[in-house]
Amino acid sequence: MRSAVETTDLFRGAYLLCNGGTLLQVRLEEEHPRLASFLIEGEELERLELEYRNGQATVNPLQFRESLNHLRDILFNKLRNHPTTRERCVAAKGEERYDRKRENRGAKKKH
Repeated sequence: MRSAVETTDLFRGAYLLCNGGTLLQVRLEEEHPRLASFLIEGEELERLELEYRNGQATVNPLQFRESLNHLRDILFNKLRNHPTTRERCVAAKGEERYDRKRENRGAKKKH
């Protein structure tokens, strides 16, 4: 039976995606736009939720990392485009935080 689960837990969301879940929506809370929930649909979500809560969840680690990165990418894109979050960043920093250039964060060479 197909059902849907809404969670604010990024790791639970990634676990459900790894096990056949489909991401339907990422929603930011109106009053707290930094709080997001993920709406996931799929088969046997109740069983998967129980396994997750009981510490019996198992996943392919590469698939889990990909699912986690996918959720983060969607979440950060939503935050970038949300007017309240953008205004707060501009007010706090005097610039748009999400548009700053990032330098290479790799190890620096010693001379």
